[in-house]
Amino acid sequence: MSRIGKNPVEFPSDITVTANGNVITFAKGKNSVDLDTKGYVTFTIEGNVLTFKNLSDSREHRAFWGTFRALAQNIVTGLITGYEKKLEINGVGYRAAVKGKVLNLQLGFSHDINYELPEGLEASVEKNVITLKSHDKQMLGQAAAEIRSFRPPEPYKGKGVKYIDEHIVRKAGKTAKK
Repeated sequence: MSRIGKNPVEFPSDITVTANGNVITFAKGKNSVDLDTKGYVTFTIEGNVLTFKNLSDSREHRAFWGTFRALAQNIVTGLITGYEKKLEINGVGYRAAVKGKVLNLQLGFSHDINYELPEGLEASVEKNVITLKSHDKQMLGQAAAEIRSFRPPEPYKGKGVKYIDEHIVRKAGKTAKK
């Protein structure tokens, strides 16, 4: 059984951590992220250390204990270094371009797809690679999944949008009759 909840979350002094009831607010510069614990765990902030404690020894409370600790660590890591995901576009005529806060995708449909980038997400395109950067890990993963869902990679030629480290299992096409 994991005891990840026992580990304290340490954060540098330039990150401000405040508590308001069950909500923990992490702020650094103009970026601010809230973590609502919904009363499933208790927490204490002492100096630059945030510690979580489960309410009881029940299975549910132990699960929330580790989950909220991991979410808090992800928020701190995001505010310090940030997160990045890369998507690769494969296909003839498939293109992407960033115009302000809109990601324009040409993926073989009769129309362009204009994906409105959420606040706090930056995108850049170089050749056939879309790079997404954010301080919020959950928002970054959700945006990457939505962009990939416009044209998921197909198994025969590998055309579509895929994560840069994703492996597409290829299928053999039709074989000629002899």
